[in-house]
Amino acid sequence: MFTGLSAFPLTPMNEQGIHEHECIRLVARLAEAEVDSIGVLGSTGNYAYLSIEERARVAKLCIEHASNVPVVVGIGALRTRDVLVNAENAQQAGASGVLLAPVSYQKLTDDEVYTLYETVCGSLSVPLCVYDNPGTTHFEFSDELHGRIAQLPQVRSIKIPPAQNGVAITPERVARLRAIIPSQVTIGISGDHAAAIGLLAGCDAWYSVTGGLYPETALALTRAAQAGDAQQANALSAALEPLWALYREHGGSLRVAATIAELTGKVSQPCLPQPLKTLQGDARKRVESVIEALSLN
Repeated sequence: MFTGLSAFPLTPMNEQGIHEHECIRLVARLAEAEVDSIGVLGSTGNYAYLSIEERARVAKLCIEHASNVPVVVGIGALRTRDVLVNAENAQQAGASGVLLAPVSYQKLTDDEVYTLYETVCGSLSVPLCVYDNPGTTHFEFSDELHGRIAQLPQVRSIKIPPAQNGVAITPERVARLRAIIPSQVTIGISGDHAAAIGLLAGCDAWYSVTGGLYPETALALTRAAQAGDAQQANALSAALEPLWALYREHGGSLRVAATIAELTGKVSQPCLPQPLKTLQGDARKRVESVIEALSLN
């Protein structure tokens, strides 16, 4: 399950609630494309802005409409008690796995993060993916901490970001992690611009925002990398550089992905929880020009 393309769709919403029919439509398209897994209620799914009840409802809807594709549900929250409730709700809904980031308002210590994963793993009957996302959590995992957490019984994957110093994910970094984690734990790359580099460096999975919008495009890149066709994988990634540039320009992929979803009629407008907004004005026109130039639809 924690290999290949894991596609992360938006959770379309406004201040009145979740746009359930749009959520279902996004997930059904991913299932039809036969992605390797679907990641719901990740950062792109705006999990941090939803109530426990809303998250349980989204998980249930997505799992019901994912056909036979495994669904991984994000369970992160500020308090461990809420993480445990989210985990139980995800399991009750039939999730194939869960995704957990160390969310906090106060900066966490390594010991606090380890205890969080230890506590949650003790309540799980499904596998867990460790979500390493310093851009949103402001917590940076050391390799040593990844090694400790990976020994916990339910941990089956680590979702790592591109290097913060701009250095690409390298085979040496992947090998260093593999040397300290159990063989059954996979390594997945996030940060779509680094997907080809990460997969070719030995990562097992791509946890992808773009895959949530354009699964066929993301699958082509993933399959080329899995086949060891570096030339094709790099070419497919290079062709998407205008999209990667938008992600970098706007501080991440969420606002760009949500804007694309609105422009292409995949969701209605607005689709983000306030105070978040999709791009407007010249920035929106630029996004529209990019998706037209790339023939993305």
